[in-house]
Amino acid sequence: MKENNDRGTVLVTGATSGIGYALSRRFAADGFSLVMVARDARRLEEISEEFRRNYSVETHWIVKDLAAPEAAQEIFDESRSNKIHVDILVNNAGFNEHGSFVETDHRQELRMIQVHIAALTSLTKLFLPAMVQRKQGGILNVGSTGSFAPVPLDAVYCASKAYILSFTEALADELRGSGVKVTALCPGATETQFASRANMEGTRIFQGRLMDAETVAEAGYRALLRGNTRIVPGFANKATIASLRFLPRDMVARIGRWMMSQKPGYSA
Repeated sequence: MKENNDRGTVLVTGATSGIGYALSRRFAADGFSLVMVARDARRLEEISEEFRRNYSVETHWIVKDLAAPEAAQEIFDESRSNKIHVDILVNNAGFNEHGSFVETDHRQELRMIQVHIAALTSLTKLFLPAMVQRKQGGILNVGSTGSFAPVPLDAVYCASKAYILSFTEALADELRGSGVKVTALCPGATETQFASRANMEGTRIFQGRLMDAETVAEAGYRALLRGNTRIVPGFANKATIASLRFLPRDMVARIGRWMMSQKPGYSA
């Protein structure tokens, strides 16, 4: 990482809402320049101006759909053509296709795999070598508490998030001593638009008290700067993940299915 008077540049995918927006704002508040990637050009322009005005930081935005196979290379090429040196990469973009696997949209699941796995891997492959060469940098990959378990009714989503955690942990070990920090941020259910977009508002996991995106972002931000390999925000989430190691895998799957099921009597 760079010194406080020259914090460097952070590239954030999925920057326009939820945890991605909260992470972008957190980095901007600490003086980092931003490259923000998302599909919504109008929203990107709005938050770019917001961060310049409120935090006096440089901002750049790239309109890109990470479900397109060529997106990662195009983001890298545009950054390079603008002479932008990315010091920290935040792979946050993601979405869900919830439901029984035999009924879910196959095209959406393939798009999800492209965003969560292929694009994340490609962006890391493209931006990491320069960080290693400079002997400083950071990568923050956003996983999930679902990274730790098989979850029926969310089979592809949680399998893709398991990849993110495994990839991050392996990469962190490879890069030990290189000056590059790698962290997996694994939040539980969070108060964002994620649940409504995935038609999950009535599931048990999204009932009750949820963490807010700002708290999750703060946890991820601090964990990356400390050099933690993984961070699960919130005591209840930590306790849940810790308990999984003592349970048979088939029981973990049954619990996951119960959490992802619609709560009886729920009405929007």
